[in-house]
Amino acid sequence: MTDALAPLSLRDVEAPNRIAVSPMCQYTCEDDGLPTEWHRVHLGSRAVGGAGIVMTEATAVEPAGRITPHDLGIWSDEHAAALEPITEFVRDQGGVPAIQLAHAGHKASKTRPWDGNVPIGPDETDPDGATGWEVLSPSPDAYPPFEGDRPAMRKADQDDIQGVIDAYRAAAERSLDAGFEIAEIHAAHGYLLHEFLSPVTNRREDDYGGSFENRTRLVREVVRAVRDVWPEDKPVFVRISGTDWLDDREPESWDIEQSVRLADDLAELGVDLVDVSSGGLHPDEAIPGGPNFQVPLAERVREGADVAVGAVGGVTEPEQADALVRNGRTDLVLVGREFLRDPYFGLHAADELERDPAEAAKQWPVQYRRAVRR
Repeated sequence: MTDALAPLSLRDVEAPNRIAVSPMCQYTCEDDGLPTEWHRVHLGSRAVGGAGIVMTEATAVEPAGRITPHDLGIWSDEHAAALEPITEFVRDQGGVPAIQLAHAGHKASKTRPWDGNVPIGPDETDPDGATGWEVLSPSPDAYPPFEGDRPAMRKADQDDIQGVIDAYRAAAERSLDAGFEIAEIHAAHGYLLHEFLSPVTNRREDDYGGSFENRTRLVREVVRAVRDVWPEDKPVFVRISGTDWLDDREPESWDIEQSVRLADDLAELGVDLVDVSSGGLHPDEAIPGGPNFQVPLAERVREGADVAVGAVGGVTEPEQADALVRNGRTDLVLVGREFLRDPYFGLHAADELERDPAEAAKQWPVQYRRAVRR
């Protein structure tokens, strides 16, 4: 029976276990999007800590795609070169380096959460002196601000859409140069690709709005662009919001039935795993929360589409992660906040789940084994 400590093979990439670091924004760059020592230690320590896959935070494919001016980026060769030592270290520890490629859409140009998470206009600055910008939206009049006024935004035209597709393609090429083994496309949490998917934020009447086929067109085109430059032997993931948690809303919202349908389409385009999260689109969303609260969404996708899935949300215990895999509810468990509280969650999981204590001790870096010698 497959368990959380079993290797996960996707194409020619093998993760040593099925516990991954979920993408978590750090908001710790200068306004140039380059990684800092914080990123090196943050990601490196999770690799030392036994994560099978170590994924970056949402990494902007272009400057206007950042959530805040202090987000990580991958829009230049300089970014790729700066990220390469991090991927090398993760690989040296036995983990698989992964990158989440993202565009924040109309949720961009904000201050950091600890500075209020409020929009920054093109002529305004945040507390650190970083300047805001005009943001991109499928339908600016449909944007529901979470706090304060709507930011300065414009409706994406065909040139903007093509520019986004090209930015994802170039970011994937640079991610490969930087040494990443997995590329994940961020199409969740109310950011640009999710904004196009959901009827709540997409009121367009062109080829990118209206029908399911039209609303999913941009995601499919981005996947084609990334898959076109990503090597055949390396996997591509897509993170989706399985539902908007707006079930009673009129017109309709994005829901799990559409997610299953999209996942099937993505698999046909060469996506290897769909990372199923939820929400993030609208302030009226009714997210239930609690342990495993998003796992049923991942299960629905796994049952209804021919693709591997990742489950995320409220996973805090090794036995919990193990049960999700053993019971066939998911192929990969992505752990977020618990990896912030415990950078060695992967190693502690091995300690608790491995029946042979000597084998569990071997999971620890040789420099630390004196602390766990049995």
